[in-house]
Amino acid sequence: MPAPRTRRPRPGTPGRAPLAWLPDGKPADVYSAPCPSRAALDRIADKWTVLIVVALDDGPRRYGELRDAIDGVSEKMLTQTLRSLERDGLVARTVTPTVPPKVEYRLTDLGRTLQEPLAAVRDWAERHINAVEAARLRYDTNT
Repeated sequence: MPAPRTRRPRPGTPGRAPLAWLPDGKPADVYSAPCPSRAALDRIADKWTVLIVVALDDGPRRYGELRDAIDGVSEKMLTQTLRSLERDGLVARTVTPTVPPKVEYRLTDLGRTLQEPLAAVRDWAERHINAVEAARLRYDTNT
């Protein structure tokens, strides 16, 4: 007989203190579908978000510099992701009134809090890609 599954401690349960309280007085809980923290997780788990945040590690960049730094991103996805990051307060867009206008993107203070965790995700992907590829090959061969 298999062992019963155990669930992760959730906010509000013994053993885990909530990280943040929502305006309605409930604890933030990414495991709860209606919790707004789920949308924040969706934003930062997106591959284009990871690549843009890491590309902005060294300081502000213009749109074309970001496009050139992130191989494979379409202009549509870069624009959509930058707008979403700006809306979420992670990226600031600065327009300098010149002809043509100069537009730069930079991480906000909030966006800079993502630098370390997202760099760790990037490093993990680069460090473990051979093991992932080998596992895929084994899986595909056995199915």
